[in-house]
Amino acid sequence: MRLNRKWSLLSVLIISALFMIVLAGCSSEQATTSENTDTEKTETPSSEEENTEYPIVIEHAFGKTVIESKPERVATVQWANHDVVLALGVVPVGFSAANYGVQDDSGLLPWTAEKLKELGVDDPNVFQDTDGLDFEAISDANPDVILAAYSGITQEDYDILNEIAPVVPYQTAPWLTTWREQVLLNATGMGMKAEGEQLIKDTEELIQEKADQYPQIKGKKVAWVNFSAQDMSKLHAYTPTDPRGSFLIELGMEYPESVTSEIADPSSYSLNISAENADILNDADIIIGYGDESLYEAVKADPLLGKIPAIERGSVVFIGASTPLAASGNPNPLSIAYTIDEYLELIAGAIEKLND
Repeated sequence: MRLNRKWSLLSVLIISALFMIVLAGCSSEQATTSENTDTEKTETPSSEEENTEYPIVIEHAFGKTVIESKPERVATVQWANHDVVLALGVVPVGFSAANYGVQDDSGLLPWTAEKLKELGVDDPNVFQDTDGLDFEAISDANPDVILAAYSGITQEDYDILNEIAPVVPYQTAPWLTTWREQVLLNATGMGMKAEGEQLIKDTEELIQEKADQYPQIKGKKVAWVNFSAQDMSKLHAYTPTDPRGSFLIELGMEYPESVTSEIADPSSYSLNISAENADILNDADIIIGYGDESLYEAVKADPLLGKIPAIERGSVVFIGASTPLAASGNPNPLSIAYTIDEYLELIAGAIEKLND
């Protein structure tokens, strides 16, 4: 009897020990499985950028550029390309100073300065190259890629830059890159094409949202024309191909056929008009251009130009030279967001004169 009781107790102890071993093993297996799952989650690509396939090949006006791997150090030259980089959340290792519309000696337009501050940058590397590209400063920045989608670089410029790093220039002709093309080209060169496409979508939604607040501008005929107080015998107009003109169309406006029919080269961004032929502007509901009130008064007093209906009734938007709004005429996502409210308000004010 004692033996049976002793044996029974021993059996219980053995079974309990075996149960604890099995339980510990299960716990260990669960921990390992959980750890492996967590590791797999960590290694899963977290963005479209990580799914980018290399090499990236970009065809352009000077041939093609091959980017072998993800650029870590991005530099930009000439106008606004750095704004695209900043809008994508990346700080360039160097970029060209703005040469128009800047209100201080920083070389930064206000939307650029605002975004840099947001990204925690106090002392950006700005190339002082308004009189020509500073190739030495660009080289010293040690970039992996140089973005110039919206620019006027020459073949010689391209060849020199290409010795420093792969270059992403415009695809067809200088200064004709629309803001969408600018975003897509630069983002592709950064290995961030998907992010660039999303930035385009977000900017389009912003433009549509803002334009919808001014339904009176839809379908109105507009021409961007620059006048000179020193020489009233000729005018300079931007065509719908120019980013300034194409953005007006995007806001819902139209170019008069009397103007577009005068454009001999569809790829040209500008059109020269003599004062004797200023009547081609008669169909424009409003005229937009660079200038101030004194220039407008001089144009209004001119015996030929003053007869343009939009000039006569004051349906004009003269944008002060070297102001941020003037600089935003060549739009990009940052400048659009910063100035679109002011721009639409001015356009709507000019359209109101149609009913006066």
